[in-house]
Amino acid sequence: MELTGSSALVTGAASGLGAATAAALAGAGAAVVGLDLAVAWDRAPAPPAGVIALPGDVTAPEQVQTAVERAGRDGPLRVAVNCAGLGTAGRILSRSGVHELDMFARVIQVNLVGTFNVLRLAAAAMADTDPLDADGQRGLIVNTASVAAFDGQIGQAAYASSKGGVVGLTLPAARDLAQYGIRVVTIAPGIIDTPMLAGITPEFRATLSAGVPHPSRLGRPDEYAQLVLAIAGLDYLNGEVIRLDGALRMPPR
Repeated sequence: MELTGSSALVTGAASGLGAATAAALAGAGAAVVGLDLAVAWDRAPAPPAGVIALPGDVTAPEQVQTAVERAGRDGPLRVAVNCAGLGTAGRILSRSGVHELDMFARVIQVNLVGTFNVLRLAAAAMADTDPLDADGQRGLIVNTASVAAFDGQIGQAAYASSKGGVVGLTLPAARDLAQYGIRVVTIAPGIIDTPMLAGITPEFRATLSAGVPHPSRLGRPDEYAQLVLAIAGLDYLNGEVIRLDGALRMPPR
């Protein structure tokens, strides 16, 4: 897929995977709208050239629609990447009591419902664009799951459920949108060195790195972004979940 002259929407774009992806897509020639919460943009550095910072919540349909329409002003929307998400830890039963239902619902709402909200509205905009080639290709949606979808650890019931839902969404979404020339692919990252890990000690960082078979280190956000660009360039890649984890398989804890 040729990105020059097209637009892209990236959620969670103020930091981590989303910031790296927005920068990479802009570097590849796309006009990028980065969507994230206002408080996240307040803490973030100025976005790179080619990236417009837009405050918004992925769970709010009207705010996502605004972002989709803003992206479409700079060229046909061809790529949407769902990086927005949150993770909370909590056992189903613990000394402090039973897992809070509101917390479980909030994680599902952001990670799964928010992903679907962006997917459906971005797909509607892509379906209205002219096809790029004889195959009828119009766009690509990349979602973010996690290795926790397959190897959920103790305390990850909510997070693993939400990411498992993103995995389960991938194939039916790709089949639903095939008639419009829209591909759907999911990336399931392992342990990536994002701001979520900023507070861990050097010793724990070393332990996490040692648990990755090869290369024995934490992943980098730019590696996720490189994979997004590779997926964009491989038109036959569709309906697949790709683990980006250095062959990591998470232990129970």
